[in-house]
Amino acid sequence: MEPETTILAIETSCDETSAAVVVNGTEVRSNIISSQIEIHRRFGGVVPEIASRNHMENLIPVVEEALGTAKVDFKDLDAVAVTYGPGLVGALLVGLSYAKSLAYVLGKPLIGVHHLVGHMYAGFLEYPNLPLPAICLVVSGGHTSLIHIKSHTERSILGATRDDAAGEAFDKVARVLGLSYPGGPSLEKLARRGNPEAINFPRAWLEEGSFDFSFSGLKSAVINYLHHAKQVSKEVNQADVAASFQAATVEVLVTKTINAVQKIGAKSILVVGGVAANGLLRQELKSTGEKIGLPVFYPQPVLCTDNAAMVGCAAYYQYQRREFAPLSLNAIPNLPLY
Repeated sequence: MEPETTILAIETSCDETSAAVVVNGTEVRSNIISSQIEIHRRFGGVVPEIASRNHMENLIPVVEEALGTAKVDFKDLDAVAVTYGPGLVGALLVGLSYAKSLAYVLGKPLIGVHHLVGHMYAGFLEYPNLPLPAICLVVSGGHTSLIHIKSHTERSILGATRDDAAGEAFDKVARVLGLSYPGGPSLEKLARRGNPEAINFPRAWLEEGSFDFSFSGLKSAVINYLHHAKQVSKEVNQADVAASFQAATVEVLVTKTINAVQKIGAKSILVVGGVAANGLLRQELKSTGEKIGLPVFYPQPVLCTDNAAMVGCAAYYQYQRREFAPLSLNAIPNLPLY
């Protein structure tokens, strides 16, 4: 029987304070998430300084709750894992400073985890035997990337966003439509009442064969449409705008993901990140995958958004390879994936 490897993981890259206890990379003993949505809602988005201050207030109670729920003590830990980038630098530093101090006091290894790798491993947390090689679509508020996962040690970027990430575009369009924060879920809810073919918003395919993404033009097209309608006193069907925008975004995400699969010859598709919870994206990718005989995997919604369990899963594989970080590890807000 495999000896237990118990990892305390910490995630504070944006506005969720999270701590989790993960055993052997798949057994989540606890995954505590303290959200700041209500705090930032009045501002229409995340305010970095406020996020950092709330992490400072919440982190120790969240860690204590994670340990208590998991019924483990500090002495039971084999390692301490933490997200060190990318993200908001102040927020990252709160989690990183605590994790480094704890690792030092306990005399345990420190494992620094890349935030996007954490999102990828949310998939492996639920599907440890996910067929490889896989194409992973990471789609969130800050990132839209296509990753070729060959193995747990070999990954490469096929494409990334050149400007706005898909989730960022969702949030900005939602804000222009006057929807509540967070914008993505609010826009998706509104879109269910609209006609996705009502407005022909542009799709940015970029150069032939490119796996990069660009959603800035689409976002601007929506804003221009709304401004023009206001200037000529034209009544706007907001549900149609939301549905048409969402359809344009999802079409690009699905098409490029499938094109990547067919070029690489992958055995599965993994979709992770906050926008992976979007119902239309799940529906379209699943149905398209079925047509070409390819399985599509999504983490459950709680694992799509930022959480520490995914960090603990990624850290387990780094622990197996003895990829430990020095106590001089620093937060890197624009940390590249590779």
